[in-house]
Amino acid sequence: MLYELHELQHASWTTLRMFAHAAGTWSGSPYSPLSYTPAGRMISAGSELLLRTTQRYEKPRFGLQRTLVRGESVALQESVVQEHPFCQLRRFERMAGATAHQPKVLLVAPLSGHFATLLRDTVRSFVQDFDVYVTDWRDARQVPLAHGGFHFDDYVRLIRRFLQHLGPQTHVVSVCQPTVPVLAAVSLMAAQEDPAQPRSMIMIGGPIDTRKNPTTVNDFAKARSLSWFENRVIYRVPVKYPGYLRRVYPGFLQHAGFVAMNPGRHVSSHQDFYYHLVEGDGESAKAHRTFYDEYNAVMDLPAEYYLETLDRVFHRHALPMGTLVSCGEPVRPEAIGRTALMTVEGELDDISGNGQTAAAQDLCRGIPLLRRQHLQVPQVGHYGVFSGRRFREVIYPQLRDFINRMV
Repeated sequence: MLYELHELQHASWTTLRMFAHAAGTWSGSPYSPLSYTPAGRMISAGSELLLRTTQRYEKPRFGLQRTLVRGESVALQESVVQEHPFCQLRRFERMAGATAHQPKVLLVAPLSGHFATLLRDTVRSFVQDFDVYVTDWRDARQVPLAHGGFHFDDYVRLIRRFLQHLGPQTHVVSVCQPTVPVLAAVSLMAAQEDPAQPRSMIMIGGPIDTRKNPTTVNDFAKARSLSWFENRVIYRVPVKYPGYLRRVYPGFLQHAGFVAMNPGRHVSSHQDFYYHLVEGDGESAKAHRTFYDEYNAVMDLPAEYYLETLDRVFHRHALPMGTLVSCGEPVRPEAIGRTALMTVEGELDDISGNGQTAAAQDLCRGIPLLRRQHLQVPQVGHYGVFSGRRFREVIYPQLRDFINRMV
């Protein structure tokens, strides 16, 4: 019933949101004399804050239209090259032949509550130098029940399918949660001598071995049984959505968990937003909108995948323990020999602790040392390892150089 109650709560605020919208328009319009008074600016700011804290946030657009190639601005074309009920493989192609002969990079976005657009900064950096493809996961509540479930093994098969489509010279970059299924997929490809094995794989801030420096997130997952999660956070999609009756981990619960990790920071951020609006600081207000338009846009996850990930990654530690079985085959990272490996961690990562991603270095002992590299970035948190200024200026150049050395 929780999902239905959440929908009812949102609907009950409709009148309040309409009033706030009218008040904001009336007090904030440049044609209204009230907008030039302190009271008018306060009413306008309060109305926008109320709207933004009660509205629904739809899936954002990537919005990448141009990039720089050797100092020249080049147009980008976004297209879907592979379709799956739960995922689209998107390509960001540079126009005027600028993408020709560039190495292919498959960016595997997390299936953990946020949309793939969370990697917008990552895509923006890579597209300057590479032919970029991104896994764009669909909101599970939008996938009709007739398409069946989506399991951990389905994720592994999908990564393998995309790598086979792109070819053996592809470089795969996984960010956070997908590091485990990506490593599983490449391990199976190596064991079966699949000719489409990627040229290199880069793993950024992922839970390869959550026994190392466990974070609050790891402790929370470990302290509760699988049945606890199934009984308390898994619900069926309400009737108004295409995925009616599908069992999901709702995005609004994931969002509540994100906020609960740093509630004071979010309260302060919203207070500052209000004061910026009152003071007319449009630049700071715009930065707040940009961040929370992405942060507040969440998606439902397939219940099967969510629970199986909890079991295999956080409870049984199946990959580092050598007991992971996927698609009916044992997963043996030591079988990987042709694919180079780079692992990246942030010193201040409070989601995937230091050492959890680096654990892949020991697991992939079949890769020659000269084709392995680990990077730990000081004074960088979880989101900073794939977005923001430090990523663009410090981390990405090293990722680019690693890929170019492995071509």
